[in-house]
Amino acid sequence: MADMIQLAEDLKKALGEENVLVNEPMANHTTFKIGGPVEIMVTPNGIMDVINANRIIRKAGLRPRVIGQGSNLLVSDEGLKGVVIKMGEGYAKITVDDSCNITCEAGATNADIAAAAQAAGLTGYEFACGIPGTIGGAAYMNAGAYDQQFANVCTYCTVLQPNGAIATIPMLAMEWGYRHSLLMEADVILLNATIRLEKGDPAEIQALMDELQERRASKQPLDMPSAGSTFKRPEGHFAGQLIEEADLKGYSVGGAQVSEKHSGFIVNTGNATAADVLELIQEVSKIVFTKDGVKLDPEVCMWGFDE
Repeated sequence: MADMIQLAEDLKKALGEENVLVNEPMANHTTFKIGGPVEIMVTPNGIMDVINANRIIRKAGLRPRVIGQGSNLLVSDEGLKGVVIKMGEGYAKITVDDSCNITCEAGATNADIAAAAQAAGLTGYEFACGIPGTIGGAAYMNAGAYDQQFANVCTYCTVLQPNGAIATIPMLAMEWGYRHSLLMEADVILLNATIRLEKGDPAEIQALMDELQERRASKQPLDMPSAGSTFKRPEGHFAGQLIEEADLKGYSVGGAQVSEKHSGFIVNTGNATAADVLELIQEVSKIVFTKDGVKLDPEVCMWGFDE
């Protein structure tokens, strides 16, 4: 059993006290605004902070969890044991080269990357401009929208291995699938990802981004806390349509509700607990399966429910 008090002190010495939070509520770091405390949260400023944090955490016998903006995550009300490394503003550098490549540190947001691409006259990342979260999450989940996905543009990912070695994983070795990548199984930390785009007209790129943002705002409950699409798309169906046809729009458990704007979203109406959300997910899945014989699998990642 790791000595968490000593571990927190070791991390503070290496990264600075301001970059190590103890018993930090995960509700402050997820778009659901839900989640109990994690024992230790680390917020790195630069690659050396990530490397040093990884070394210290591994030496204590623990495997760190990694988040970006927590946009596809449900954390239990009891919280999390161990350490979470949050890739945020301190590790979000975006670099554009002369060959249509953009290399992004794990904490760079999809919105910022799309904006940087537009400013450089590069097209191909417009689809992700409204996807909440970071490039780390996009790579992890193979995020997608509007019939495009991260795998279509990524050329390679750079990762930190448990022993501290840095490795490059080419696109063909990333095991991309629907909302899946190698990162889900590999015990590594994504450091950065490089995407390759194409030359385009900045005005046309901006116009497409504006159009996609308007479409998203008109159809999705962006004004309420959620984790985005709650369920994966079942083969041959659309989850939101199945849920709406089961007359579940607005169905609620506690403070968790099937969105009245888009049935594929579960939203936090203000006081939802993780238990509320989990029960609602299970209820919706059960009702849809009974009615249509279609199994709905959650897309949202769930942490802390088995601890």
